[in-house]
Amino acid sequence: MKTKNINVKRLPKHLRKYIVDQNYEKYTAIDHAVWRYIMRLNYDFLKESAHASYLDGLVKTGISIEKIPQIDEMNEILSKIGWGAVCVDGFIPPTAFMEFQAYKILVIAADMRNINHIEYTPAPDIVHEAAGHAPIIVNPAYAEYLRLFGEIGSKAISSKRDNDLYEAIRKISIIKENPKATAADIQNAEKELAEIQNDLGEPSEMARLRNLHWWTVEYGLIGPLEKPQIYGAGLLSSIGESAACMKEHVKKLPYSIAAADYGFDITNQQPQLFVCNNFTHLLKVLNEFADTMAFRKGGTESIKMAIESNALATCQLSSGLQISGIFTRKILSTKDEVVYINTSGPTVLSENDKMIIGHGKKAHKEGFGTPLGTLENTKFNLEDMSLDQLEELQIKIGHRSILNFESGVKVDGILQYVHQNKYGKILIMSFESCKVTLNEDVLFEPEWGTFDMAVGEKIVSVFAGAADKEAFESETYISPTSTITNNYTDKQYINLYQSVRDLREIEFISGKLSDIFEQVKQQYPDDWLLSVELYELAYNQKDKAAHKIKTYLAEKSMAMAHNHQLISDGIKLIEK
Repeated sequence: MKTKNINVKRLPKHLRKYIVDQNYEKYTAIDHAVWRYIMRLNYDFLKESAHASYLDGLVKTGISIEKIPQIDEMNEILSKIGWGAVCVDGFIPPTAFMEFQAYKILVIAADMRNINHIEYTPAPDIVHEAAGHAPIIVNPAYAEYLRLFGEIGSKAISSKRDNDLYEAIRKISIIKENPKATAADIQNAEKELAEIQNDLGEPSEMARLRNLHWWTVEYGLIGPLEKPQIYGAGLLSSIGESAACMKEHVKKLPYSIAAADYGFDITNQQPQLFVCNNFTHLLKVLNEFADTMAFRKGGTESIKMAIESNALATCQLSSGLQISGIFTRKILSTKDEVVYINTSGPTVLSENDKMIIGHGKKAHKEGFGTPLGTLENTKFNLEDMSLDQLEELQIKIGHRSILNFESGVKVDGILQYVHQNKYGKILIMSFESCKVTLNEDVLFEPEWGTFDMAVGEKIVSVFAGAADKEAFESETYISPTSTITNNYTDKQYINLYQSVRDLREIEFISGKLSDIFEQVKQQYPDDWLLSVELYELAYNQKDKAAHKIKTYLAEKSMAMAHNHQLISDGIKLIEK
């Protein structure tokens, strides 16, 4: 996408794959009317119940109450506070979503919710993303929380079932927003989601972190427990739930790391919400949780998590070397310390998140294996030795060298070269005609080719994905299911909405208002929103049609029980 926003321009290639065009011209007058109705009601309610940063942010981020925002215009304004925005196709994988946040980018689902889902939609849409997320980031403390959450979240290890859950959530959000979906379609999608949720097993890092994200970024409350304010985007963008959440039947719990163990249901209103003291409180809990994660802890349990995930992950050694691949095996010592690890399939060796030249996927296309630990009878870790110290141990470049590890692993081969970083740390030692054994087990045979041994005493960090993501660009996961855009096909109906907007914004003509009202009554008896807009015009202009439109709406309210509150709220707001 063409933009002057620096944050968007510096996005890496693997994230750009998720970006789609907004296609602003696709929004109809009906879409803009739905946006306007939601925003007017929300603003009226939220000016009392939302955190002060929200109302301030609506102004600073250029979010208009009158019409759907253009992402290009938002980017110009967001750049002033160091953020940016891009459009995506509905839900994207959690890891990608988090990584966008780490780059200080808001991902915005450009679709607009259907008029029949005006109060709430399980699908991400531009109301939720733009009007919910964007305004609150003008608060520097909250913006930092969002950025750090993205950075930490992009490291979280997922389970095998997490991707199934993501696809099920994406599917149900698409089906529920599709006006052509049948009751059976919805029921089957709900059943599939429930089955996966009931069979997730032990929650992964990503699952627990996703819970924290939900109870803060999406559904967070802030301030005193007895009278909190709203800052979560899910509440800020839902005219139904923003009001309902303040009622007594919704429990208000003090926010803590315990929220990571509370699951959520995207299809229903939440039975409890968490209240933080302030935005600094969010950062404290996030760091407390991050201290429990594999990317900060390292060690045996962390590599075990990577193996169980059966997904691309990175293991960082104490030398600084990073091994990225799908980990399949670990060999432990009697003290439960990792002494050998294996990957299967393409593997990349990196340092500081950059692939080491000559050690990309082609060089290690069959997988990778390496011993860890210290050598026998040495004072220094292998990674800290100089070439002179290696020679003292009879480990010489161009000669047959034998490395005996304390674990019992033996590396016997002709040392070809030693790869050191700029600080002198040894990262890789390459051997030809090499045999690697552990007691009676053969771990590497000479005929398998060059043995590139990663050097590191221990595992200090394990995290999801590749260290150098561009080296694994082709591995980027994009859902095979696409969202279904709401297209209103009745051009006459769309034109009536446009005519009402023209009466409001360009020139008010009493006779035309009455003509439109008669057409609505005769041809679109299921409509209520256009009649509310007509009543607003007549009321504000003191037009004689106001009384009959209000009477008509009162009748509609009685006949359309499911829209009773929407009609009533619209009238109350007008008459304020």
